[in-house]
Amino acid sequence: MRSRVICNALAPEAREALGRLGRIQRYPRGTTLVWEGEDSRIVANLLSGVLKLSSSTADGKEQILGVAYPSDFVGRLFAPVASYRVTALTDVEVCLFSRTAFEAFAREHPALEHALLEHTLADLDRAHAQLLDLGRRSASARVAAFLLDLSQRLAEARCAAAGGDGQPLDSFDLPLDRQQIADLTGLAIETVSRTLQKFHRAGIIALAGRRHVEIRDRARLATIAEA
Repeated sequence: MRSRVICNALAPEAREALGRLGRIQRYPRGTTLVWEGEDSRIVANLLSGVLKLSSSTADGKEQILGVAYPSDFVGRLFAPVASYRVTALTDVEVCLFSRTAFEAFAREHPALEHALLEHTLADLDRAHAQLLDLGRRSASARVAAFLLDLSQRLAEARCAAAGGDGQPLDSFDLPLDRQQIADLTGLAIETVSRTLQKFHRAGIIALAGRRHVEIRDRARLATIAEA
């Protein structure tokens, strides 16, 4: 975990000092850690589990903006109000910091500020790619791309001590339900379900229950995603 979190940019002494500002907290699935529109009081490094970042539309519906995996940094720095909601999709463990204390520490440590900038730019690139996907990809391509990205992100989230080697996972549980996948990919829930079943019948993936996915033909899935 330490090799991937933004705190890794710090020297050991500074990393220990930052650690003293934070606290480890566990939350059960369904807990909202940050509410959209409320005071932005905390930021966090996700240590285990999966978080959902979402916002409410004008008609009161939820729009999923992204998903955070272990080692991801969540929370809005340098802003007094939270611009999105952060909710636990699974049981999670996070390292929480006071936003103001973290900001003050970052100002004193340029290496951490640089790591935060890189993190923000990576998130921005991911958001741009998602917008391009929504405009140019077919439903099948969007679902295929989602599965491939998820298999890579989940692999990156695995700790080396737990046997992770960074290679994309071929077998994993979906952290999102069908409706949430639909929101993230800009599709209807029926379209997501039909597409997953189509991939299953074609032998590209195997489905077990509502959540488990096994990628059996990654090359075909990649071809569909790039179409």
